[in-house]
Amino acid sequence: MDSAKLKNRMNSKMSELETPAPLPFEMGLAPVNADYAALSNNALSVIRENLKNQPLALDFFDVVKSPSGGSTVFSVPGLNGDEPETELTGIILDYTTPRAYWHTPEPVEGTPPDCMSVNSIISADGKSCAHCPYNDFGSKDGESNAKACKESVLLFLLRPNTILPLLVRVPVTSKNRFLKYTTRLAGALTPINGVVTRITLERATSKGGKPFALFKFEASSTLDVDTTMQAKAYAQQFMEIVNAADLTPELDEAS
Repeated sequence: MDSAKLKNRMNSKMSELETPAPLPFEMGLAPVNADYAALSNNALSVIRENLKNQPLALDFFDVVKSPSGGSTVFSVPGLNGDEPETELTGIILDYTTPRAYWHTPEPVEGTPPDCMSVNSIISADGKSCAHCPYNDFGSKDGESNAKACKESVLLFLLRPNTILPLLVRVPVTSKNRFLKYTTRLAGALTPINGVVTRITLERATSKGGKPFALFKFEASSTLDVDTTMQAKAYAQQFMEIVNAADLTPELDEAS
């Protein structure tokens, strides 16, 4: 091979090496330019102006809980009342992993917990959740394998054509499913707000024969790079507006 051809091949190889590889969250799923109102206008300014710099309270958000009886249909608050939906789709801005304990086995709805934690690691009074006896399996009633301290995941799900996220409460039975989903995204170097997440329900049966719903999480599409950066910036700024101390006492009221 003459020197000119060799030089051309070397230049070609160097050009390939210098070309940046696509980011993991740009691969696999088809990118989508999501039509999210919150990311394309002055949504944060509107929120701040309307609230007069007051902290966002939980009462301002719509909340979706796990349906009872093994139903696989969500009940989503709408302008004309609750509406049935078989799936929830949107960008997860952020999430918390609260847990709470009540001395009374069956607390009245709306009763604040006797002990709680925002992150399932340290309680509000500074104690380790991992070493708490109410975190032991079987501590709830001594008969089942349930824990006395109630765990959950609270998702801030941003959907198209709205600037306030929908709160989705994921029960403890599906907590590991959600954490596995976030871990899978992390393994692909994909931020949780770099994809559009689809949430559906699957019918399951407990060891005692009672039907319940399991949450299923999957990335239905990726956001393009620009939209991902907008979503990350919006998530950070939005969560700064949310006063965690104001929300915390209400996140785990008996329900």
